[in-house]
Amino acid sequence: MTLSSPVSRVVYNGKRNSSPRSPSSSEIFTPAHEENVRFIYEAWQGVERDLRSQMSGSERGLVEEYVEKVPNPSLKTFKPIDLSDLKRRNTQDAKKS
Repeated sequence: MTLSSPVSRVVYNGKRNSSPRSPSSSEIFTPAHEENVRFIYEAWQGVERDLRSQMSGSERGLVEEYVEKVPNPSLKTFKPIDLSDLKRRNTQDAKKS
């Protein structure tokens, strides 16, 4: 049996690691994965471009913030997470260990 593209697999080496696995330079991404990432990236760039245009006053109504009319009570204590800060802290913690 031959495969058209390499497939990665998880192999247990006997060691337990509590931190999440970080992507390595040898990690292989399929063409479908790369296409999905490119699609999402380009779509988000379009949203940001429209938002900048709207904020500069050159165009109106391109991007609209969704706000629920009746807030969900279970989200009352929700606090947004700064993903960039979280990633930076995790990277620093990994370097210390």
